[in-house]
Amino acid sequence: METHHTLTGKVALITGAAHRVGAEIARHLHRHGMRVMIHYRGSAQDARALCDELLAQRPGSAALIHGDLLDNAALPALIAQTHACWGRLDALVNNASSFYPTAVGGISEMQWDDLLGSNLKAPFFLSQAAAPHLAAQQGCIVNIADIHAERPLKGYPVYSIAKAGLVMLTKSLARELAPAVRVNAVAPGAILWPEHAEMDTRDHILKRIALKRQGEPQDIASAVRFLIDEAKYITGHVLTVDGGRSLTI
Repeated sequence: METHHTLTGKVALITGAAHRVGAEIARHLHRHGMRVMIHYRGSAQDARALCDELLAQRPGSAALIHGDLLDNAALPALIAQTHACWGRLDALVNNASSFYPTAVGGISEMQWDDLLGSNLKAPFFLSQAAAPHLAAQQGCIVNIADIHAERPLKGYPVYSIAKAGLVMLTKSLARELAPAVRVNAVAPGAILWPEHAEMDTRDHILKRIALKRQGEPQDIASAVRFLIDEAKYITGHVLTVDGGRSLTI
């Protein structure tokens, strides 16, 4: 398939890019000419395999960066190291996310800090550190939100709260960083099932999706690339990619 490399030479940092949706975002942006910094926390083997895969396709086009996004003091270094690697930063994709159920009445402060930290606090402080570099390139930020930012997911109150905050972060930074930096988000629906999802739950969800099928990581990756490359007059927007599921929640 012929690809138009309109992003050739530009640089993207993708958090949580070792596997699942993050890895597909990295592959897709790389396929369109970008150089990608693959951030990971614990998935070193997957991250290295992905980096090697991309380097085999185009030498010098991918690199690895390790970091715990809950370590707030270390976040500016992730941005600085990415910029130092290639001398520029054009896009920050805040993809990394903790996701698990929390039952009201038994929610711990550790769970709160983990879910808010990965889904909201880290994206903010990474964005703050990246803003000067992105402004220099008229770049952008893309946050991976969730359709449950607007309609809470039963059994996942802290996660839903965190993603709601990420949507407001998107809109707030779109105002604060304009006109030099655009800030948008993608809100996925049913793309990849969590490991603990029951089959009857999957069937119930699929029946309520307008397009009657599960989405693919490629659907999210394509939306991210659109917001980076083609949406030059779009900022502060949350692009829902859910096959119409949010119509019936």
